[in-house]
Amino acid sequence: MYTKLHSGALYGVDGIAIDIEINITTGLPRFEVVGLPDQSVNEARERVIAAIRNTDKHFPSHKIIINLAPANLKKTGSYYDLAFALGILSSSEQLHFSEDMENCAIFGELALDGSIRPISGIFPMLMNAYKNGIRNAIIPKKNLKEADLVKGLNIYACDNLFDAIEAVEGRQKCIIANANIDIENVENHTSDFSDIKGQEYVKRAATIAAAGGHNFLMVGTPGSGKTLIAKSIASILPPLTFEEALETTKIYSTQGLLSQSMPLITKRPFRSPHHTASYASMVGGGHSIRAGEVSLAHNGVLFLDEFSEFQSAVLQTLREPMEERSIIISRVYGTFEYPANFTLIAAMNPCPCGYYGDKEKKCTCSNEVRRRYIQKLSGPILDRIDITVEVARVEYEKLTEKHDCESSMSIRERVCKARNIQRQRFLDNNINIFNNSMMGLREIDKLCKLDDDAKNVLNMAAKKFLFSARVYDKIKKVSRTIADLDGTENIEVGHVYEALQYRGM
Repeated sequence: MYTKLHSGALYGVDGIAIDIEINITTGLPRFEVVGLPDQSVNEARERVIAAIRNTDKHFPSHKIIINLAPANLKKTGSYYDLAFALGILSSSEQLHFSEDMENCAIFGELALDGSIRPISGIFPMLMNAYKNGIRNAIIPKKNLKEADLVKGLNIYACDNLFDAIEAVEGRQKCIIANANIDIENVENHTSDFSDIKGQEYVKRAATIAAAGGHNFLMVGTPGSGKTLIAKSIASILPPLTFEEALETTKIYSTQGLLSQSMPLITKRPFRSPHHTASYASMVGGGHSIRAGEVSLAHNGVLFLDEFSEFQSAVLQTLREPMEERSIIISRVYGTFEYPANFTLIAAMNPCPCGYYGDKEKKCTCSNEVRRRYIQKLSGPILDRIDITVEVARVEYEKLTEKHDCESSMSIRERVCKARNIQRQRFLDNNINIFNNSMMGLREIDKLCKLDDDAKNVLNMAAKKFLFSARVYDKIKKVSRTIADLDGTENIEVGHVYEALQYRGM
């Protein structure tokens, strides 16, 4: 007897539809899965056989062929165990799907005792199923909160195979997903700008970077506060919009990184990989394709401390995602695109000993050693950084002062106000971007107009310092953000002067 069921798979961070066809015929006992299954899918037969028998059902001693369509797409993971079991029981006439459940999506990994274990990536797979017209889904109970994000879906959350049988035969009530999660929760951060003594110039640059989503590099001596400032930037970023939260959640769902208690990512990611990270862990890839740090930082911050200590090959892989805001990973069996719209925050010492240019402590590095150290950062990488500042040692007197510094909450209000100005400007011009750093050439020409004085200053600086076209445009985008922070519609000469100060390298 033949049964057809619906499930899903992951392709990058997106879900795709998978049809599962189960056919049981007379012949020698045999259980075979076709349709490019990997080892984890083939091993499902042992789990399915044990789970069916431990649920007091009979496993048929016949020829069982299961086909996963489309057959040209490689199938991985343990998503299909539950569908295999229900399909075999249906084809052997041990259960009958109710009329309402004939068109449903089924996901879940089976344990040998028949219990159902949670799976990763269920959110994008259920989103795809809903878009394809499927309104019912049988899922592991521990994935319920994640599935609840797909508004309007009828969810049957099951603990074991017996519960799933009750659901398909229409004896279990469904839960209707309502996506009722508030992303305006108060965010707790370990670092606050009120903790940072001095460094007003650097904090101003950090505010501009947060307001416009600009890439930001700090160069300074050890202990000058670079890392603390970078971590504090997370506390002044604007809250995620609901659409951004769903995008970010989809990525984390595919990697199995969501919390069962709070499945929606409500705070902008802040990723800080160690400088020994490989290029595959940074941009994604590996034997089984996984998202890298640039994708896990989507809609948030990628912080690279000890920037110049990263392998040169790793830094070079950042060039495309910094510009394109996505990363395409090509392999023999497919091409996968991962979103990577992140803000790069980097910190480094000026030389190996860390004290070149320090007023108090003498540098012990030779000119050749310093040159090789800086040359680890290629011109194309520095070209893609919008703001670069030098971070000097804080004087002891300032460290011991007791006056209050401006808090992150106060700075965040200005950042949010500037972001709202940008969002409204792009909405009025029918442009599908969210901050100034995302502007392309057309948007820059249209929305970053300079008066004559500002244009003359920028042109003179470009000729003197031999700015590339990319740097020229980045200065205009930073000037636009400074004007937004000031609440002015036009970019004035003072905004350009300030933007030029942030080209420290």
